[in-house]
Amino acid sequence: MKGQDPAAPALSLSAFLRALRERQSPAEFGLASGSRRRTPGLRREEVAQLCGLSVTWYTWIEQGRDVSVSAAALSRLAHGLRLSRAERSYLFEVAGKRDPERPSTRDDPPEEILACVDAIDGPAYILDRTWRARRWNAQASLLFAGWLDADGEKNLLRYIFLRPEAHTLILDWTSRARRVVAEFRAAVTAYSDDPEIRWLVEQLRRESPDFERCWDTQGVLAREGGERAFNHPTMGYLHYQQVSLSLAGWSDYRLTMLLSAPRLGQSASCSA
Repeated sequence: MKGQDPAAPALSLSAFLRALRERQSPAEFGLASGSRRRTPGLRREEVAQLCGLSVTWYTWIEQGRDVSVSAAALSRLAHGLRLSRAERSYLFEVAGKRDPERPSTRDDPPEEILACVDAIDGPAYILDRTWRARRWNAQASLLFAGWLDADGEKNLLRYIFLRPEAHTLILDWTSRARRVVAEFRAAVTAYSDDPEIRWLVEQLRRESPDFERCWDTQGVLAREGGERAFNHPTMGYLHYQQVSLSLAGWSDYRLTMLLSAPRLGQSASCSA
């Protein structure tokens, strides 16, 4: 993805590593924690020893110098410092590397997980990391004419930007489309090298001037719920409260539910 300052990852990584080092308890690593320590936490040489790295090389990283940090070295840091899953994920993210121990999420969740949409009272669907619908219920099929009621391509972005039905169905299409693109950019940051996502973005930029304009604004927003309004060709005006949740164990998959909301402004947004 474009628009990233080449120096930013090193600076972020250095700040994160220093904070990690300073909040570690030497005693937890079997090290003496006497009064002779001038700074809290571990010393740089202790981190280097625990992680099997050169003291000079680790010091350069923490100082934010322009040095190459491999995925293998990051793994040593994560194991040596006993990082939590969230800390490890963030470490690789700020370093701009893909974690070799990250579990594969290319397989679909089990059928019983996908089938949860059938038990939801209201339109509901599950998107994968490319925002392609992998499962939806009958209410969603009725609502999203041209997307979930037809054979063929099921990508949400392609529906919003390439299908004329979407412009009619989605109220305030322009602002919603802009936000959706910003949410997609944020969601796929960890997969910037994924050929399938690169192909999708390049294809949409070629086929939709609206998508290209939205993408080029470099907007980044977290996915969230909130009020959603539609002008359906047969059911008329429809208003929902959207709730969006990641599937536990399959973080690349997201369940979206549209719950009945009779009056605009009645409910607060809900997201997870």
